[in-house]
Amino acid sequence: MKLLMLGGTEFVGRAVTEDALARGWEVTVFHRGRHAPPPGTRALHGDRTAPGGLAALTAGEWDLAVDTWGAAPTAVRDSARLLSGRAARYAYVSSRSVYAYPAPAGQGEDGLLVQGSPDAAATAYAEDKRGGELAALEAFADRALLVRAGLILGPYENVGRLPWWLNRIARGGPVLAPGPRDLPIQYVDVRDLARWTLDAAGAGLAGPCNLVAPPGHATMGSLLDACAAVTGGKADLRWTDPAPILAAGVEPWTELPIWLPAGESHDHMFGGDVTRALKAGLTCRPVEETVADTWSWLRTLDGRAPQRPDRPAPGLDAEREAALLGL
Repeated sequence: MKLLMLGGTEFVGRAVTEDALARGWEVTVFHRGRHAPPPGTRALHGDRTAPGGLAALTAGEWDLAVDTWGAAPTAVRDSARLLSGRAARYAYVSSRSVYAYPAPAGQGEDGLLVQGSPDAAATAYAEDKRGGELAALEAFADRALLVRAGLILGPYENVGRLPWWLNRIARGGPVLAPGPRDLPIQYVDVRDLARWTLDAAGAGLAGPCNLVAPPGHATMGSLLDACAAVTGGKADLRWTDPAPILAAGVEPWTELPIWLPAGESHDHMFGGDVTRALKAGLTCRPVEETVADTWSWLRTLDGRAPQRPDRPAPGLDAEREAALLGL
């Protein structure tokens, strides 16, 4: 198999690239040159947002192109149009954010969507991803796979959610643990996403597909317990009801990464139906493995995870945490 990875040097793109290399595939990585791609790839350079930025892609043929772009849909449009006659299939890593808010728990791929356009400049994340989907469909039709990922965790994370929890818990002492312990969370390990995407695209799957672990795979308790175990067990997780956390003005998801209290937002983010992905072969490794491998990777960086410049670093200020814990 010949894979063209649009991106391929960070987080999702890197995981897809490494999975393809492990299969013995021939991998071409098209990127801006800011980060080194995994060894064993062929690199092509260009900037998808610049005039003439796709010049390096005017020649070549591939069995599959994978695209993770999350900004202006025009970049997906231009790439997909250019490749439509020379790539057999196109997998676009989209997002469950394309579903109109609030999406009810248990919603499948037929839910109401936000508006988007393949011809739009960058607007907002959900609309940009929907525009990217439409661009992929416009160029590839029934040869396009739309991978609607939810929360993505694992090694190489450059958004900072799981790395923040690992670093905070590694410092030890009393830790504000937002409850309840048995609150379900729904995410996908980036390596499971990569494996499933290549398997599904290679098998000819097309159209939209929600891609997260099934409900019940993990909870806030199992996630934070795993963080405590791999970092040495010096932390004292102080499980706290949502009410005082919210009353103090603490922002779920951003100040306390991954956590969303039960209700509308939780159902929207952590209630996706993944029947189609499971039927197409999705398997999800245990949360303990995702946490342990992310911690091992993080330690190679002295705890300093990369941070995307377009995303604010998440996390709760130590003084606010102490105040909430009554310390």
